[in-house]
Amino acid sequence: MKLQTLAALAAGIALTGVAFVLATGAFDTNRAAARAADVDADLLNNARSNFQPLPKDMATPEFPITPSRVDLGWKLFFDPRISVDGTVSCARCHQPALYGTDGLPKARGAHDTLNPRNAPTILNAALQFKAHWRGDRENVEDEAKQVLIGLFSFINPDYASAMARIKAIPGYADLFRKEFPGDPDPVTPDNWARAIGAFQRTLVTPARFDAFLAGDARALSPEERAGLRKFIDTGCIACHNGAGVGGGIFQKFGVVEDYWTATGSQQPDKGRFDVTHDPQDTYVFKVPSLRNVAMTPPYFHDGSVRSLPEAVRIMAKVQIGRALSDQDTADIVAFLGSLTGKLPQRFVDAPILPASGFDVSKTEAPQQQR
Repeated sequence: MKLQTLAALAAGIALTGVAFVLATGAFDTNRAAARAADVDADLLNNARSNFQPLPKDMATPEFPITPSRVDLGWKLFFDPRISVDGTVSCARCHQPALYGTDGLPKARGAHDTLNPRNAPTILNAALQFKAHWRGDRENVEDEAKQVLIGLFSFINPDYASAMARIKAIPGYADLFRKEFPGDPDPVTPDNWARAIGAFQRTLVTPARFDAFLAGDARALSPEERAGLRKFIDTGCIACHNGAGVGGGIFQKFGVVEDYWTATGSQQPDKGRFDVTHDPQDTYVFKVPSLRNVAMTPPYFHDGSVRSLPEAVRIMAKVQIGRALSDQDTADIVAFLGSLTGKLPQRFVDAPILPASGFDVSKTEAPQQQR
Protein backbone atom coordinates (compact mmCIF):
# COMPACT_ATOMS: atom_id res chain seq x y z
CA MET A 1 0.00 0.00 0.00
CA LYS A 2 2.82 2.30 0.82
CA LEU A 3 4.42 1.67 -2.53
CA GLN A 4 1.14 2.32 -4.33
CA THR A 5 0.62 5.52 -2.36
CA LEU A 6 4.10 6.73 -3.16
CA ALA A 7 3.63 5.90 -6.87
CA ALA A 8 0.33 7.78 -6.97
CA LEU A 9 1.91 10.72 -5.22
CA ALA A 10 4.81 10.77 -7.69
CA ALA A 11 2.44 10.58 -10.61
CA GLY A 12 0.42 13.46 -9.21
CA ILE A 13 3.53 15.54 -8.76
CA ALA A 14 4.57 14.75 -12.33
CA LEU A 15 1.18 15.66 -13.72
CA THR A 16 1.19 18.86 -11.71
CA GLY A 17 4.61 19.68 -13.10
CA VAL A 18 3.43 19.07 -16.65
CA ALA A 19 0.38 21.21 -16.03
CA PHE A 20 2.59 23.92 -14.58
CA VAL A 21 4.89 23.83 -17.59
CA LEU A 22 1.95 23.93 -19.98
CA ALA A 23 0.34 26.74 -18.05
CA THR A 24 3.61 28.65 -17.95
CA GLY A 25 4.07 28.14 -21.69
CA ALA A 26 0.54 29.33 -22.37
CA PHE A 27 1.18 32.36 -20.18
CA ASP A 28 4.38 33.15 -22.07
CA THR A 29 2.60 32.72 -25.40
CA ASN A 30 -0.24 34.98 -24.32
CA ARG A 31 2.21 37.53 -22.99
CA ALA A 32 4.14 37.45 -26.27
CA ALA A 33 0.89 37.87 -28.21
CA ALA A 34 -0.03 40.79 -25.98
CA ARG A 35 3.34 42.41 -26.60
CA ALA A 36 2.90 41.90 -30.36
CA ALA A 37 -0.58 43.39 -30.18
CA ASP A 38 0.83 46.41 -28.34
CA VAL A 39 3.51 46.84 -31.00
CA ASP A 40 0.94 46.54 -33.80
CA ALA A 41 -1.37 48.98 -32.04
CA ASP A 42 1.46 51.51 -31.80
CA LEU A 43 2.32 51.00 -35.46
CA LEU A 44 -1.33 51.28 -36.46
CA ASN A 45 -1.70 54.54 -34.56
CA ASN A 46 1.43 55.94 -36.22
CA ALA A 47 0.17 54.85 -39.61
CA ARG A 48 -3.25 56.38 -39.07
CA SER A 49 -1.65 59.70 -38.14
CA ASN A 50 0.12 59.82 -41.51
CA PHE A 51 -2.11 57.96 -43.96
CA GLN A 52 -5.79 57.60 -44.78
CA PRO A 53 -7.65 54.75 -46.48
CA LEU A 54 -8.72 55.23 -50.08
CA PRO A 55 -12.24 56.57 -50.59
CA LYS A 56 -14.96 54.67 -52.43
CA ASP A 57 -14.52 57.00 -55.39
CA MET A 58 -12.90 60.37 -56.07
CA ALA A 59 -15.96 62.43 -57.00
CA THR A 60 -16.17 66.05 -55.80
CA PRO A 61 -19.01 68.59 -55.76
CA GLU A 62 -17.36 70.27 -58.75
CA PHE A 63 -16.80 67.00 -60.58
CA PRO A 64 -19.62 64.57 -59.73
CA ILE A 65 -19.93 61.14 -61.27
CA THR A 66 -23.00 59.38 -62.64
CA PRO A 67 -23.23 55.94 -64.27
CA SER A 68 -23.99 57.44 -67.68
CA ARG A 69 -21.13 59.95 -67.50
CA VAL A 70 -18.71 57.26 -66.37
CA ASP A 71 -19.86 55.04 -69.24
CA LEU A 72 -19.22 57.80 -71.80
CA GLY A 73 -15.82 58.56 -70.28
CA TRP A 74 -14.96 54.85 -70.30
CA LYS A 75 -15.51 54.73 -74.06
CA LEU A 76 -13.61 57.95 -74.76
CA PHE A 77 -10.69 56.83 -72.59
CA PHE A 78 -10.13 53.78 -74.80
CA ASP A 79 -10.84 55.42 -78.20
CA PRO A 80 -7.71 56.13 -80.31
CA ARG A 81 -9.58 57.80 -83.16
CA ILE A 82 -9.58 61.23 -81.52
CA SER A 83 -5.80 61.57 -81.89
CA VAL A 84 -4.30 63.14 -84.98
CA ASP A 85 -3.21 59.83 -86.52
CA GLY A 86 -5.81 57.50 -85.00
CA THR A 87 -3.28 55.56 -82.92
CA VAL A 88 -3.34 57.12 -79.45
CA SER A 89 -5.98 56.90 -76.75
CA CYS A 90 -5.64 57.66 -73.05
CA ALA A 91 -5.29 53.91 -72.60
CA ARG A 92 -2.16 53.77 -74.76
CA CYS A 93 -0.10 55.40 -72.01
CA HIS A 94 -2.30 54.09 -69.18
CA GLN A 95 -2.79 50.42 -69.91
CA PRO A 96 -4.79 48.20 -67.55
CA ALA A 97 -2.36 45.30 -67.99
CA LEU A 98 0.46 47.55 -66.72
CA TYR A 99 -1.51 49.03 -63.82
CA GLY A 100 -2.31 52.28 -65.60
CA THR A 101 1.14 52.89 -67.11
CA ASP A 102 2.85 51.92 -70.37
CA GLY A 103 6.04 50.31 -69.02
CA LEU A 104 8.24 52.70 -71.02
CA PRO A 105 10.84 55.09 -69.61
CA LYS A 106 9.11 57.87 -71.56
CA ALA A 107 5.69 57.71 -73.18
CA ARG A 108 5.07 57.95 -76.91
CA GLY A 109 2.24 59.88 -78.50
CA ALA A 110 0.78 60.26 -81.99
CA HIS A 111 3.25 59.87 -84.87
CA ASP A 112 5.38 57.95 -82.31
CA THR A 113 6.42 61.25 -80.73
CA LEU A 114 8.65 60.78 -77.69
CA ASN A 115 7.29 62.40 -74.54
CA PRO A 116 9.94 64.09 -72.38
CA ARG A 117 8.72 62.25 -69.25
CA ASN A 118 7.45 58.97 -67.90
CA ALA A 119 3.70 58.27 -67.91
CA PRO A 120 2.58 57.87 -64.27
CA THR A 121 -0.27 55.56 -63.39
CA ILE A 122 -3.80 56.89 -63.82
CA LEU A 123 -5.02 54.77 -60.90
CA ASN A 124 -6.06 56.89 -57.90
CA ALA A 125 -4.68 59.91 -59.78
CA ALA A 126 -7.69 62.12 -59.06
CA LEU A 127 -6.64 62.18 -55.38
CA GLN A 128 -3.50 64.14 -56.21
CA PHE A 129 -3.40 67.89 -55.77
CA LYS A 130 -2.06 68.47 -59.29
CA ALA A 131 -1.59 66.43 -62.46
CA HIS A 132 1.67 65.86 -64.37
CA TRP A 133 5.17 65.60 -62.98
CA ARG A 134 5.58 69.39 -63.09
CA GLY A 135 2.08 70.13 -61.82
CA ASP A 136 1.16 72.04 -64.95
CA ARG A 137 -2.33 70.49 -65.01
CA GLU A 138 -4.84 71.26 -62.29
CA ASN A 139 -6.62 67.91 -62.17
CA VAL A 140 -7.54 64.88 -64.26
CA GLU A 141 -10.15 66.90 -66.14
CA ASP A 142 -7.62 69.57 -67.11
CA GLU A 143 -5.20 66.84 -68.13
CA ALA A 144 -7.85 65.15 -70.31
CA LYS A 145 -8.65 68.45 -72.03
CA GLN A 146 -5.04 69.47 -72.64
CA VAL A 147 -4.10 66.06 -74.01
CA LEU A 148 -6.31 66.70 -77.04
CA ILE A 149 -3.84 69.29 -78.35
CA GLY A 150 -0.76 68.12 -76.47
CA LEU A 151 2.45 68.19 -78.50
CA PHE A 152 3.46 64.76 -77.19
CA SER A 153 0.09 63.04 -76.99
CA PHE A 154 -2.90 63.47 -79.35
CA ILE A 155 -1.24 66.34 -81.29
CA ASN A 156 -4.45 67.76 -82.76
CA PRO A 157 -3.73 71.27 -84.15
CA ASP A 158 -6.64 72.76 -82.20
CA TYR A 159 -9.72 71.82 -80.20
CA ALA A 160 -12.02 72.25 -83.19
CA SER A 161 -10.18 69.50 -85.06
CA ALA A 162 -10.43 67.17 -82.07
CA MET A 163 -14.14 67.79 -81.66
CA ALA A 164 -14.68 67.22 -85.39
CA ARG A 165 -13.16 63.76 -84.98
CA ILE A 166 -15.63 62.93 -82.21
CA LYS A 167 -18.59 64.26 -84.18
CA ALA A 168 -17.54 62.17 -87.19
CA ILE A 169 -18.07 58.98 -85.19
CA PRO A 170 -21.74 57.92 -85.27
CA GLY A 171 -23.06 57.23 -81.81
CA TYR A 172 -21.04 59.78 -79.85
CA ALA A 173 -23.33 62.72 -80.68
CA ASP A 174 -26.31 61.02 -79.03
CA LEU A 175 -24.28 59.99 -75.98
CA PHE A 176 -23.02 63.56 -75.47
CA ARG A 177 -26.50 64.99 -76.01
CA LYS A 178 -28.03 62.68 -73.40
CA GLU A 179 -25.30 63.33 -70.86
CA PHE A 180 -25.17 67.12 -71.32
CA PRO A 181 -28.78 67.97 -72.26
CA GLY A 182 -28.51 71.68 -71.44
CA ASP A 183 -25.75 72.37 -73.98
CA PRO A 184 -26.82 73.41 -77.50
CA ASP A 185 -23.57 71.86 -78.81
CA PRO A 186 -22.64 69.23 -76.21
CA VAL A 187 -19.53 67.88 -77.98
CA THR A 188 -17.03 70.28 -76.43
CA PRO A 189 -13.52 69.94 -74.98
CA ASP A 190 -14.86 70.67 -71.49
CA ASN A 191 -17.53 67.96 -71.74
CA TRP A 192 -14.96 65.52 -73.12
CA ALA A 193 -12.86 66.31 -70.04
CA ARG A 194 -15.79 65.96 -67.64
CA ALA A 195 -16.69 62.55 -69.06
CA ILE A 196 -13.16 61.15 -69.01
CA GLY A 197 -12.59 62.70 -65.59
CA ALA A 198 -15.72 60.98 -64.26
CA PHE A 199 -14.37 57.62 -65.43
CA GLN A 200 -10.95 58.28 -63.94
CA ARG A 201 -12.51 59.25 -60.62
CA THR A 202 -13.79 55.68 -60.30
CA LEU A 203 -10.32 54.14 -60.69
CA VAL A 204 -9.72 53.44 -57.02
CA THR A 205 -7.61 50.45 -56.00
CA PRO A 206 -8.05 49.58 -52.30
CA ALA A 207 -5.25 47.34 -51.05
CA ARG A 208 -4.29 45.32 -47.99
CA PHE A 209 -2.81 48.48 -46.51
CA ASP A 210 -6.31 49.95 -46.39
CA ALA A 211 -7.49 46.92 -44.43
CA PHE A 212 -4.60 47.51 -42.03
CA LEU A 213 -5.60 51.16 -41.59
CA ALA A 214 -9.16 49.98 -40.92
CA GLY A 215 -7.88 47.99 -37.93
CA ASP A 216 -6.85 44.59 -39.29
CA ALA A 217 -3.26 44.44 -38.02
CA ARG A 218 -2.73 41.04 -39.64
CA ALA A 219 -3.61 42.36 -43.10
CA LEU A 220 0.13 43.03 -43.40
CA SER A 221 2.77 40.34 -43.00
CA PRO A 222 5.48 40.73 -40.33
CA GLU A 223 7.91 41.82 -43.06
CA GLU A 224 5.46 44.39 -44.38
CA ARG A 225 4.81 45.74 -40.89
CA ALA A 226 8.56 46.00 -40.34
CA GLY A 227 8.83 47.84 -43.65
CA LEU A 228 6.06 50.24 -42.67
CA ARG A 229 7.87 50.99 -39.43
CA LYS A 230 11.11 51.67 -41.32
CA PHE A 231 9.24 53.74 -43.92
CA ILE A 232 7.94 55.92 -41.09
CA ASP A 233 11.14 56.06 -39.03
CA THR A 234 13.37 56.75 -42.05
CA GLY A 235 11.37 59.88 -42.83
CA CYS A 236 9.71 58.82 -46.08
CA ILE A 237 6.38 60.04 -44.66
CA ALA A 238 7.53 63.66 -44.89
CA CYS A 239 6.55 63.54 -48.57
CA HIS A 240 4.72 60.25 -49.02
CA ASN A 241 1.62 60.50 -46.86
CA GLY A 242 -2.15 60.84 -47.07
CA ALA A 243 -4.55 58.52 -48.86
CA GLY A 244 -2.33 58.42 -51.96
CA VAL A 245 0.90 57.83 -50.00
CA GLY A 246 2.17 60.83 -51.93
CA GLY A 247 0.85 63.15 -54.60
CA GLY A 248 0.14 66.03 -52.24
CA ILE A 249 3.12 68.39 -52.54
CA PHE A 250 5.99 69.54 -54.73
CA GLN A 251 9.54 68.65 -53.69
CA LYS A 252 13.01 69.05 -55.09
CA PHE A 253 14.41 65.80 -56.47
CA GLY A 254 17.91 65.73 -55.06
CA VAL A 255 17.77 67.57 -51.73
CA VAL A 256 21.10 66.21 -50.52
CA GLU A 257 22.85 65.54 -53.83
CA ASP A 258 22.15 65.82 -57.56
CA TYR A 259 19.63 63.16 -58.51
CA TRP A 260 21.18 62.35 -61.89
CA THR A 261 24.41 61.18 -60.28
CA ALA A 262 22.42 58.43 -58.58
CA THR A 263 19.94 57.61 -61.35
CA GLY A 264 22.37 57.83 -64.26
CA SER A 265 20.01 60.19 -66.09
CA GLN A 266 21.72 61.47 -69.23
CA GLN A 267 19.89 64.79 -69.40
CA PRO A 268 18.86 66.51 -66.13
CA ASP A 269 15.29 67.81 -66.19
CA LYS A 270 14.73 71.21 -64.52
CA GLY A 271 11.23 70.15 -63.58
CA ARG A 272 8.79 72.79 -62.42
CA PHE A 273 11.25 75.60 -63.25
CA ASP A 274 10.25 75.27 -66.91
CA VAL A 275 6.66 76.07 -65.87
CA THR A 276 7.19 78.86 -63.33
CA HIS A 277 10.69 80.14 -64.30
CA ASP A 278 11.33 80.54 -60.60
CA PRO A 279 14.90 79.48 -59.70
CA GLN A 280 13.57 77.94 -56.49
CA ASP A 281 11.59 75.47 -58.62
CA THR A 282 14.68 74.05 -60.31
CA TYR A 283 14.57 70.23 -60.19
CA VAL A 284 11.25 70.40 -58.33
CA PHE A 285 8.59 67.81 -59.22
CA LYS A 286 5.27 66.67 -57.83
CA VAL A 287 5.84 63.92 -55.29
CA PRO A 288 4.36 60.81 -56.92
CA SER A 289 1.81 58.59 -55.24
CA LEU A 290 3.22 55.23 -54.16
CA ARG A 291 -0.07 53.40 -54.60
CA ASN A 292 0.59 50.32 -56.80
CA VAL A 293 4.26 51.35 -57.10
CA ALA A 294 5.45 47.73 -57.18
CA MET A 295 3.51 47.31 -60.44
CA THR A 296 4.54 50.51 -62.24
CA PRO A 297 8.22 50.46 -63.20
CA PRO A 298 10.32 52.11 -64.51
CA TYR A 299 10.65 54.80 -61.88
CA PHE A 300 11.06 58.57 -61.58
CA HIS A 301 10.07 61.31 -64.01
CA ASP A 302 12.41 60.03 -66.70
CA GLY A 303 11.95 56.31 -66.16
CA SER A 304 15.67 56.03 -65.47
CA VAL A 305 15.50 53.28 -62.81
CA ARG A 306 13.94 49.88 -63.51
CA SER A 307 14.15 48.27 -60.07
CA LEU A 308 12.01 49.22 -57.07
CA PRO A 309 14.74 48.32 -54.52
CA GLU A 310 17.16 50.56 -56.42
CA ALA A 311 14.60 53.38 -56.53
CA VAL A 312 14.12 53.08 -52.75
CA ARG A 313 17.89 53.23 -52.15
CA ILE A 314 18.24 56.26 -54.41
CA MET A 315 15.43 58.15 -52.71
CA ALA A 316 16.94 57.59 -49.27
CA LYS A 317 20.34 58.68 -50.54
CA VAL A 318 19.51 61.82 -52.52
CA GLN A 319 16.57 63.05 -50.44
CA ILE A 320 17.66 62.44 -46.84
CA GLY A 321 21.29 61.37 -47.12
CA ARG A 322 20.83 57.86 -45.75
CA ALA A 323 22.38 54.65 -47.00
CA LEU A 324 19.84 51.89 -46.43
CA SER A 325 20.98 48.40 -45.55
CA ASP A 326 19.87 45.46 -47.65
CA GLN A 327 17.44 44.44 -44.91
CA ASP A 328 15.96 47.92 -44.56
CA THR A 329 15.53 48.14 -48.31
CA ALA A 330 13.90 44.71 -48.49
CA ASP A 331 11.51 45.56 -45.66
CA ILE A 332 10.45 48.88 -47.22
CA VAL A 333 9.95 47.19 -50.59
CA ALA A 334 7.82 44.56 -48.84
CA PHE A 335 5.66 47.30 -47.34
CA LEU A 336 5.30 49.03 -50.71
CA GLY A 337 3.98 45.74 -52.08
CA SER A 338 1.05 46.01 -49.67
CA LEU A 339 -0.05 49.13 -51.61
CA THR A 340 -0.89 47.06 -54.69
CA GLY A 341 -4.66 47.02 -55.01
CA LYS A 342 -7.28 45.27 -57.09
CA LEU A 343 -7.96 46.81 -60.48
CA PRO A 344 -11.50 48.10 -61.09
CA GLN A 345 -13.28 45.68 -63.40
CA ARG A 346 -14.40 48.42 -65.79
CA PHE A 347 -10.76 49.44 -66.21
CA VAL A 348 -9.77 45.85 -66.98
CA ASP A 349 -12.58 45.38 -69.51
CA ALA A 350 -12.24 47.45 -72.68
CA PRO A 351 -15.55 48.84 -73.98
CA ILE A 352 -17.20 48.27 -77.34
CA LEU A 353 -16.86 51.59 -79.16
CA PRO A 354 -19.22 53.23 -81.64
CA ALA A 355 -18.31 51.89 -85.08
CA SER A 356 -16.44 54.17 -87.48
CA GLY A 357 -13.27 53.99 -89.55
CA PHE A 358 -10.50 56.52 -89.13
CA ASP A 359 -10.25 59.13 -91.91
CA VAL A 360 -6.59 58.98 -92.93
CA SER A 361 -7.02 61.96 -95.30
CA LYS A 362 -7.47 64.25 -92.30
CA THR A 363 -4.23 63.41 -90.52
CA GLU A 364 -1.78 66.23 -90.00
CA ALA A 365 1.98 65.97 -90.22
CA PRO A 366 3.93 65.95 -86.96
CA GLN A 367 4.45 69.42 -85.49
CA GLN A 368 7.76 70.82 -84.45
CA GLN A 369 8.34 69.93 -80.80
CA ARG A 370 8.79 72.74 -78.35
